[in-house]
Amino acid sequence: MTPTLQMLALVVWANGVPVSARLLLGSRLAHPLDGGRLFRDGRPWLGTSKTWRGLGAALLTTPLLAVLLGLPWLLGLIAALGAMSGDLLASFIKRRLGRQPSEPVLFLDELPEALIPAVLLMAALDLSAAGVVIVVIAFALTDLLLTPVAGRLRRTIKRLR
Repeated sequence: MTPTLQMLALVVWANGVPVSARLLLGSRLAHPLDGGRLFRDGRPWLGTSKTWRGLGAALLTTPLLAVLLGLPWLLGLIAALGAMSGDLLASFIKRRLGRQPSEPVLFLDELPEALIPAVLLMAALDLSAAGVVIVVIAFALTDLLLTPVAGRLRRTIKRLR
């Protein structure tokens, strides 16, 4: 598997596993990272969709995926930390813009979550600048295709409970 595909797999996994945990567990174990605290503008720091469960799921499982891909576990942890940092940054910005948790904002939802981990692992994976661009674009397209599917699945599961 090429470094570009390895990086893409790590980014997709790190960003997708919190969503999967939410789909599987619903509201169980979902404690907001910001503890419900408000920023000085009166809006939440991050919002209710950024939870310790999602962060933990990404940080614990992405290193396992890295090992399955033939990479050191530490690279998986770095990828997860980068992806989650990008996700939290995007959520912080979205709250400042007055957007609701899980409300999509084109490119803001995709770029930091893919770009930060790809840049962090560029040297370790011998990833070219073009490879980073490919990872970011491929992740953005994947996210744009899968987010509506996850939303429909979440609504279906909610109705069944």
